[in-house]
Amino acid sequence: MKQDAELWDLVIVGGGMTGALLALALRSLTPAKIALVEAQTVSSQHPGFDARSIALSRGSVEQLKRWHLWSNLAPNATAIADIHVSDRGHFGMTHLAAAQFGCDSFGHVLGLEDAGRQLQQALINAEIDFFCPDHVTALISHSDYQEVTLDSGRRLRGRLLVAADGAQSFVRQSLKLESEHIDFNQSAVIANVILDRPHAGRAFERFTEHGPLALLPMAQGDGKCMSLVWAMKADEQARYLALSDGDFLHALQGAFGYRAGKLTKVSQRHGYPLIMSVMPRPIYHRCVFVGNAAQTLHPIAGQGFNLGLRDIATLVQVLTPVLNRGQDAGASEVTHDYLAHRRQDRQATLTAIESLVRGFSNQAFPLVLGRNLGLRLLSWCPPLKRPIVSAASGWPLRRLS
Repeated sequence: MKQDAELWDLVIVGGGMTGALLALALRSLTPAKIALVEAQTVSSQHPGFDARSIALSRGSVEQLKRWHLWSNLAPNATAIADIHVSDRGHFGMTHLAAAQFGCDSFGHVLGLEDAGRQLQQALINAEIDFFCPDHVTALISHSDYQEVTLDSGRRLRGRLLVAADGAQSFVRQSLKLESEHIDFNQSAVIANVILDRPHAGRAFERFTEHGPLALLPMAQGDGKCMSLVWAMKADEQARYLALSDGDFLHALQGAFGYRAGKLTKVSQRHGYPLIMSVMPRPIYHRCVFVGNAAQTLHPIAGQGFNLGLRDIATLVQVLTPVLNRGQDAGASEVTHDYLAHRRQDRQATLTAIESLVRGFSNQAFPLVLGRNLGLRLLSWCPPLKRPIVSAASGWPLRRLS
């Protein structure tokens, strides 16, 4: 028999990085009554806390410090001190060093599985009603609240429902809300690789004939481990996933070169389709969509989670005074305020990422020539690097009025 539904200020669906950080940030700043629903405990099979890594910009790290949440993540993070960008088989190449710009790093690389354990423990310790493992099976909209029914039979009523449940958002599908898709005809091979020497905090982006290839420094393996994301056509991905470890390392070394050293070992490889999906309007009646539930990006510039973190930073800014005054978190003016303050940054980021993918995944001669001239110009004229570094590592979050 179902229990009577309780009323929360917020019900957050999805306890991955985005949902967990939102709950913890709001709980530290407001007296809000918060419920968080997460389907899985942390393991390598958790879709939000699996063996992958994410890149956190310097601005994202600073925001997490302001919320006093960075200490939960820092032990599993590796600083990016240098970035090397090159185009295989062409003359385009540039190098960015954080020290040249008066900072100790451009950001950090975060291992998701270990970070997930830290965040789920923080949720348990905080005054947050954490329903895990449990998942939403039904959703009903009411005039004054959203009601979700959990697989356990529990019913939760939230004045504001926050969907942080990923690219295949159950909330979005239940409400039959529109999401636009851009298929780049690419998939990614994702794995961890071991080098024969320490990476020294260097990150690499290399544009190959197959697609963009990124190697990001990780703390594991005595500083010799790097996280690989290699975008390529879907049929090529199937072939590379089927290779033996030795043959895969040989192919990867051939595409990447030896600037990071010799590749000696590769972990289990995983494949992910690369489709940009965007909700044109990531709000609904008493409902806000954040992170991958609102938009998913191509990993070419490592901006997906950073954009999602700016989603929740804006939501925290909008909600904090509302919740501290004891007002309705799901009121129409609240959700529309959030939408208005996300529009510019969100659209600019989506446009930039689409342009990068089309420009750097194309082997047409004019585009190859243009991007190589651009990379070489950055090397020849260092002052041109500053606005690029500022945009990539900064925090373009508009101040709320």
